[in-house]
Amino acid sequence: MTTYVDRQTTLADQVTLTGIGVHSGKPASITLVPAEACVGVVFTRTDQEDAPEMPALWSKVSATALCTVLGDPTKEGIATVEHLMAALFGMGVDNVIVEIDGPEMPIMDGSSTVFVEAIEQVGLKKLDRGRRYLKVNKTVRVDNGSAWCELHPYDGTKFDITIDFDTPVIGRQQFVSEMTPEVFRDDLSRARTFGNVKDVEQLWKMGFALGSSLENSVAIADDKVLNPEGTRWPDEFARHKALDAVGDLALAGLPILGLYRSFKGGHKMNHAILVKLFEDPSAFEIVEAPAFRQVGQVDSGGLAASTAFGSEAF
Repeated sequence: MTTYVDRQTTLADQVTLTGIGVHSGKPASITLVPAEACVGVVFTRTDQEDAPEMPALWSKVSATALCTVLGDPTKEGIATVEHLMAALFGMGVDNVIVEIDGPEMPIMDGSSTVFVEAIEQVGLKKLDRGRRYLKVNKTVRVDNGSAWCELHPYDGTKFDITIDFDTPVIGRQQFVSEMTPEVFRDDLSRARTFGNVKDVEQLWKMGFALGSSLENSVAIADDKVLNPEGTRWPDEFARHKALDAVGDLALAGLPILGLYRSFKGGHKMNHAILVKLFEDPSAFEIVEAPAFRQVGQVDSGGLAASTAFGSEAF
């Protein structure tokens, strides 16, 4: 008798979502399409003829100032990928093709909840290949003024995110948790992006955040939350930063086995820690769970180290 052990997944069916881009304010549509084992997450622009496929990898990140952008934003680039990437990572989706009809992901309600609902609607399909992980073997750290972030060896996947804003509405908040599909769905997926109205007004003048509204952001002005419904949790701000971290670290290309800690971080720091990690081949290894095993068979550790690391490993 054979049992399956920690196999890679994809979606059981394709699903389409529509909304608007938070920066362009224009309609945006994506279709999530099932993919074979070891494909990973790959974006493809359907509005461009012969557009190259864009793997969702840290090495493809071109901008992190306002959101996480993959590729050249003037050509085949795709902006604001972090909320979808968080949902895929958080819900355990290893392989999927993301067809998108423009340069920016739909912002939906400013969180990952619609993506999670879409994933749960179609369900997951297990594939005949063991899941692969990026295992952190030693601590790496990035400092930027008073902000910092670290990846530590850890038996599991855990996030420890602390923010500190100079407004009493936010102040200092912390979110700490093991990351499982249940935790992501129940404790993080509904946390919305947020910003100060003065900052948004400045972005409008620069041609950004044209789609931003109370429908997809938590707006702050004069030390108050302007959204009539208020926040979804008292610490929604820290939870959203944790959601962003989950999505940005998903660009490692494989689920990370490790503890990620950050203080006053954001997209830039989340990307920087991956750059730092991959600079040192001794800081990590790829391990793979067996796809099959016979009942009663001795499993020495359950994960086997990959013999090689390179683009083919993804």
